[in-house]
Amino acid sequence: MNSILTAVILVAVIAFIVGLVLAAASVLIDVPMDEKTQAILDLLPGANCGACGYSGCSGYAAALSKGEAHPGLCSPGGQMAADAISELVGVESVKNLPKASVVHCSGSDCNTSKKTLYQGVNSCMAANQLFGGMGECPYGCIGFGDCVASCEYGAINVDNGVADINPDLCRACGKCADVCPKHLIRVEPVSPHAVVKCSNCDKGVYTRESCKVGCLGCMKCVKVCPLGAIKIENFHAVIDSEKCNGCRKCVEVCTQQIIQLIGT
Repeated sequence: MNSILTAVILVAVIAFIVGLVLAAASVLIDVPMDEKTQAILDLLPGANCGACGYSGCSGYAAALSKGEAHPGLCSPGGQMAADAISELVGVESVKNLPKASVVHCSGSDCNTSKKTLYQGVNSCMAANQLFGGMGECPYGCIGFGDCVASCEYGAINVDNGVADINPDLCRACGKCADVCPKHLIRVEPVSPHAVVKCSNCDKGVYTRESCKVGCLGCMKCVKVCPLGAIKIENFHAVIDSEKCNGCRKCVEVCTQQIIQLIGT
């Protein structure tokens, strides 16, 4: 009995000493944040999404404090954060172009079917490990809503088997894009431009078998675009948002009706 008590006391003493050492070390090696960086950090939304290109809000705040970044990179913070930071660091305010995430898939339950039954964790990531998901289209939305769970702004819901994003609620943090195992979600500018709501990379004959509205790579949109904003990559159309002016010509000629205009 005494030996057990001695062992318990010994472990407790060691834990106490280790705790003191760690506490002292944290004080000694702590790098204090300068007041300017902290003031900038207080103006950021704290999403730590990395959409600005830095390692979270603290990394972006440090870069702003040193004059190494401009104030318009925070998508979740929007124009309000850009204006406030510009005033704080003493630079002219820059326009923070609004962005929103877009799901590049139209493979709803009405347009495609299931190739297999899935019994397991209701997670897109988990389901993707088994034969790439349950749908006939190997590139389509799995629909279990990993993106929904990742969104802090309630901007995403799964409608008829496909994720749908409300651009008015989306803050373009990109977290939904990070968790999508099919890489169907991309952050797009909200300026008027066309997007292709399909990511199928098979030839048209195989795409038609797996989805009623999949892109067939027919080239009609490419030929009609006056700005050269569209090209065919991996057998499906891709639109350059920086070149597109939203003229709608590609929307009108798309026989599959999967080219949509956003930002209007």
